[in-house]
Amino acid sequence: MIDIVSYLPSKRKQTSSGWISFNAPCCVHRGESQDKKSRGGLKSSSEGWSFHCFNCGYKASFILGRSLSFKARNFLKWLNVPQEQIEIINLESLRHKTIHGIISDIKTEKKIKIEFEERQLPADLDIITQEHTQQYEYLKNRQIPLNYPFMTNINSIRPGIVIPFTHNNTIVGNCTRFLDARTPKYINDMQQGYVFGTDLQSKDWDFCIVVEGVFDALAINGLAVLHNDINKQQVELIKSLERQVVVVPDQDKAGMKLVEVAQEQGWFVSIPDWPEDVKDVNDAVIKFGRLATLMMIMEAKETNKIKIEIRKKQIVKRL
Repeated sequence: MIDIVSYLPSKRKQTSSGWISFNAPCCVHRGESQDKKSRGGLKSSSEGWSFHCFNCGYKASFILGRSLSFKARNFLKWLNVPQEQIEIINLESLRHKTIHGIISDIKTEKKIKIEFEERQLPADLDIITQEHTQQYEYLKNRQIPLNYPFMTNINSIRPGIVIPFTHNNTIVGNCTRFLDARTPKYINDMQQGYVFGTDLQSKDWDFCIVVEGVFDALAINGLAVLHNDINKQQVELIKSLERQVVVVPDQDKAGMKLVEVAQEQGWFVSIPDWPEDVKDVNDAVIKFGRLATLMMIMEAKETNKIKIEIRKKQIVKRL
């Protein structure tokens, strides 16, 4: 095994707890400004290492006996570790894999039962109908199917749309999208690891499409992670659906962060060649229609790392 510390920048400092701080190499590769304040932290041992950037949030780790992950490979590459050496690390690690490691992998892959606590919706809600003109027209203009139980708070001083969050047809939270020009635009009551749209999926579908926003998901019966990253609990929930996954990021700088998780999990990434005024799936549905949008998503799905990186760079360049 290589001494990873030897590849760190010469300007570094080690704490009494064993963490080594240095200028993180990941930030410039993820569209962020270069780290000049030693926001990168690494802790190593004979069993592996763990890295965390407190500037751009990038995390990577390696445990002896496991394959190098996509994130770990990227981190080593950014430290200028030669590609041949990276492959040697991976091979040597697999040689050290014990029966305990194999059992651990099997346990990890076992299907996990995922549950959320039931929650109450806010008080004084009405189901949205044509009588709620502003809310009804907003949904209609965004081409959102009106068969979902959208609600509005009749006593709120800010007009808005309340979207119930369900899991196994039980209400587990909600989201309010305000329709005035004030901030915040959204307020979420969301449990850790929740993914919106699992109840929109049909059992006979071979694919599920993962997007960022709730209206993106509603426009195509997809899954929404409700932010520009996917945490571990959400990954497990998506995997529990047992179908092929297509991740469609928003076509902006922040949206490209979804791509990293998709690549690490071996999921498809789809970045269709949409016009510059189409930033997300809902924009595409408004411009092209639901069926055409779904066709473009499926035609653009890709797992080739080089092709995905080219599309990411094209998106970032035009911003």
